[in-house]
Amino acid sequence: MAVAFVTHAHCHLHRMGDHHPERPARLNAIVDELHARGLYDVLLHHEAPRASVEQLIRVHPLAYVEDLSNRSPAEGLAHIDPDTWMCPETFEAALRAAGANVLATDLVLTGAAARAFCNVRPPGHHAARTTAMGFCFFNNVAVAARHALDHHGLERVAILDFDVHLGNGTEDIFKDDRGSCCARRTSTRCGRT
Repeated sequence: MAVAFVTHAHCHLHRMGDHHPERPARLNAIVDELHARGLYDVLLHHEAPRASVEQLIRVHPLAYVEDLSNRSPAEGLAHIDPDTWMCPETFEAALRAAGANVLATDLVLTGAAARAFCNVRPPGHHAARTTAMGFCFFNNVAVAARHALDHHGLERVAILDFDVHLGNGTEDIFKDDRGSCCARRTSTRCGRT
């Protein structure tokens, strides 16, 4: 069974300045490597939908979602924290990045794809329940994990974060949810022993 590749053109439009390390070239590097290895054309390509407010508020309070929307600048950059900035296209890109993860979850859990890869930005694992930080606005993987639990009826979900930095936002979101979702820094094992 094929692998789904979920992305959206709007993710290229999110910019936090010309010299910021989190930039559109990251998406292009992945696509270039897939082409170089002859894999791009064998993937199931999907355009990322927007995450719905209902999907987002499973892990972020409505007031937080509304605040991010309201902070979106009409032009220029809005500084959210010292290294996290919004441009006019950021909020839409963040909705698409979270929506890509929801779609990827749906595709895998319904059997439409064996696996899925979301080539999106902004990233998400530093976004806490009520705080954007570390280049992240919505916690994309937390939105997807909660969708798997609530929409698809899974009993437990494990989140394995292999970035060099701890996904502190994911940990914050699920820290009190020991029964159904596990996001740990040093362990790939989840659940009760």
